[in-house]
Amino acid sequence: MDRRDYLNESKNPFFEHATCAFWIARDQGRDVGRIAAVHDVDWEKHHGDKVGYFGMFDAANDPQVAEALIGAARSWLQERGLSQMIGPMDLSTNYMAGLLIEGFDSPPGMQMPYNPAYYEQLIEGCGLSKVKDLWQWYLSTDTPIPDKVSRVADKIRKRSRITVRPMDLGRWDQEVGRVIEIYNDAWDQNWGFVPVGEREFRHIAADLKMVLRPELALMAEVDGEPVAFSIAVMNINPLLKKLDGKLFPFGLLRLLWDLKVRPKVRDCRLIVLGIKSGFRRRGIDSILFVDTHRAVSELGWDGGELGWTLEDNDMVNRAIESMQGEKIKNYRVYGVDL
Repeated sequence: MDRRDYLNESKNPFFEHATCAFWIARDQGRDVGRIAAVHDVDWEKHHGDKVGYFGMFDAANDPQVAEALIGAARSWLQERGLSQMIGPMDLSTNYMAGLLIEGFDSPPGMQMPYNPAYYEQLIEGCGLSKVKDLWQWYLSTDTPIPDKVSRVADKIRKRSRITVRPMDLGRWDQEVGRVIEIYNDAWDQNWGFVPVGEREFRHIAADLKMVLRPELALMAEVDGEPVAFSIAVMNINPLLKKLDGKLFPFGLLRLLWDLKVRPKVRDCRLIVLGIKSGFRRRGIDSILFVDTHRAVSELGWDGGELGWTLEDNDMVNRAIESMQGEKIKNYRVYGVDL
């Protein structure tokens, strides 16, 4: 999504239920930092408490800059009657969330935040403390899925009425309609989740299609009813890096060439896997994990990232560990009472 459209109230449906304020810090004519504050009324409707977010935080390694920015966001949210500020959120947990505090030795994840290591000290120096950690994992195709996991997944597939199919990208609008229902049901009780309306979800999904392959976008059905899905997107960060931030006039053509004509993608990121609440603990997650791993292996790719996952989502984290997944990054959400 173009950054200008992303923050444009008339183009991004997120702003139908949220209000934002933005600040830039300047020192002797130089830009030295930025921050946004977000009041999302859908959070209060869903969770019943008065929480606002801060996000898009960037700052020079200067405590005074950080304090000025965090202070501006705090004051704005407090004036709107909110009682707690959490973040960084960009713009909510349905987009990018968390401050990278571990995992600086590996490249930035696809559609994941990245920041200098000193940000942790700046944020904590402003009086914010940990609310929740979000974990990112990596699963290499050099490490096969354990036989036990594969056997269990295949046995469940054969003995149950569960079928898994690639999503039809030619009928993307219809597939997105199925995904919306599952998504909002699957995450309803998760920490930090805010339901996504249809217009906003379709706005997000429109940007995914360019980085999707059908074998990595899976729909699970029981007796023909869609009950779960998973989506892994191609990691195009290395391709974007070669463009040096310049999509026009020729960068976009080069990117499409590297994606479609002579593919140079080497890995992916499993960005979402959701199961309707009434169909959990049936092994559907194992089937989706195994099928995605097999597809990535058949593509000849190196592997893929998984996540983020909540630090206390023991069921999902144990499932990833059982497949030899390695935790590679930790993103922290901070909070402070207002």
